[in-house]
Amino acid sequence: MRAFFEGIDYLFVHILFAPLDFIRALELENWWVANIITWIFILICCGATWYWIQQLKIFKANHEDDQDTTAHSFLS
Repeated sequence: MRAFFEGIDYLFVHILFAPLDFIRALELENWWVANIITWIFILICCGATWYWIQQLKIFKANHEDDQDTTAHSFLS
């Protein structure tokens, strides 16, 4: 049973977390390169938010959005 848990330890510490150890060591040399994944996700989220807002404007201009506050019985 001990070997099973040591196997799980080896899998996570030495294999799955190896990229994170690399990024942690890289951060001491260059912060911007180490955080490039974060910046990519920030740009993707900004783009998705912009697209979502544009779609909301299109639906509002066509009067296709339903803003009836009595849609639920507890709001009436």
